[in-house]
Amino acid sequence: MKIFSEALVAEACRENSIADLSTATIGEILLAAQYLEQKTGIPFVRMDQGSPGLPANRYGVEAEKRALDRGVGSQYPPAAGVPELKEAASEFIRAFIDVSVSPRSCVPTTGSVAASFGAFIACTQRLPGKDKVLFIDPGFPIQKSQLRVLGIGWREFDIYAWRGAARLRDKLEAELAAGDIAAIIYSNPNNPAWICLEEEELQVIGELATKYDAVVMEDLAYFCMDYRRDLGHPYQPPYVPTVARYTDNYILMLSSSKIFSYAGQRMALCCISDRLYEKQYPALAERYQDAGVFGVTLTASVLYMITSGCTASTQYGYAEMLRLSCEGKIDFVADTREYERRARRMKEIFCRHGFTVVYDRDVTREVGDGFFFTLGYDGLSGDRLVVELMYYGVSCISLSTTGSLRQGVRGCTSRMREELYPVLEERMAEFERDHPKNQ
Repeated sequence: MKIFSEALVAEACRENSIADLSTATIGEILLAAQYLEQKTGIPFVRMDQGSPGLPANRYGVEAEKRALDRGVGSQYPPAAGVPELKEAASEFIRAFIDVSVSPRSCVPTTGSVAASFGAFIACTQRLPGKDKVLFIDPGFPIQKSQLRVLGIGWREFDIYAWRGAARLRDKLEAELAAGDIAAIIYSNPNNPAWICLEEEELQVIGELATKYDAVVMEDLAYFCMDYRRDLGHPYQPPYVPTVARYTDNYILMLSSSKIFSYAGQRMALCCISDRLYEKQYPALAERYQDAGVFGVTLTASVLYMITSGCTASTQYGYAEMLRLSCEGKIDFVADTREYERRARRMKEIFCRHGFTVVYDRDVTREVGDGFFFTLGYDGLSGDRLVVELMYYGVSCISLSTTGSLRQGVRGCTSRMREELYPVLEERMAEFERDHPKNQ
């Protein structure tokens, strides 16, 4: 039996100007769920927005307080970032990725959203004729929204059918051969599928990025959250897999939001390879009337125009968390493992009631448990499943909004609470009874 009637859900859409719930954005789904909760007092199982569900790291909070007490709030921060953060970022990358990026090339941004927005601009303007972005999907829908705002074109492909080094190489060669791709973007682990690109696949991406002079934008929002591997020990293997081992054409986006639960402070790092940072492009020099040095143009002529730098106190908070992680005093992997436990329990409930995991494997092993997971239900498209689950008090987004060609939805574990597991169990039992499968 449905928890919310079709009429009430339609009212929620109408009141929040949601044209089509089945393909609604994350923000629209969030608004609809909030409306229904407030209207009825019935709690939702919120699987829509990927906002952290753990307390903010206390070391960052205390470091911010100390910085404010020192008076940093009275002065504009440097556009390129405070030295303490840049140095801590460089050391963090060395400790956990085993890659060298100089402090100069580590630039703070107001979340990874600002990093990708600025990088899209600089990457697509650096070389005439290279003006498109290639998405290795499924991916974060906001990044395509950014390109719509900027008027930048893109191409995309769902990696599901192209896993493994040989297949991926064939597909990327076909996409890059036209010569118009300026940047390649993906997240690893992946939002929304939680798949993880394996070392051989990253090598292919890096080699072809060099061959076709495309910049790889690697989104590491879920840093060290492939819990199948013993990651997160500073200066010890295994290190985080990265394309940075295989090309100099890379930008790593490293957010504080998930690994330190610091989302409210909007702080990330745009870490540019030193060789790319220093490369000079006449097209950038002509447009911005500067030297055309990629990293300098991105920092001073692009990112500064978006946010005028990042909050000074938060930079000191992030620097402290990075520094203490390198010293082994913060175990951020242990802190975030709660998401693994939640995913395992949630997926077990869904699968027991007829659901399947859509992106279920990497190349050589089953997909892990973590921040996100994907679900399908036989006989229902992903778009339709979003609507049907809403009637049962479960909010999520359709995989079709992420560039996926698979039928299903994305679920997020971050807002799950202990008291909601029996609620989810009861509601999915009802869902299964109301949606019998053909035998």
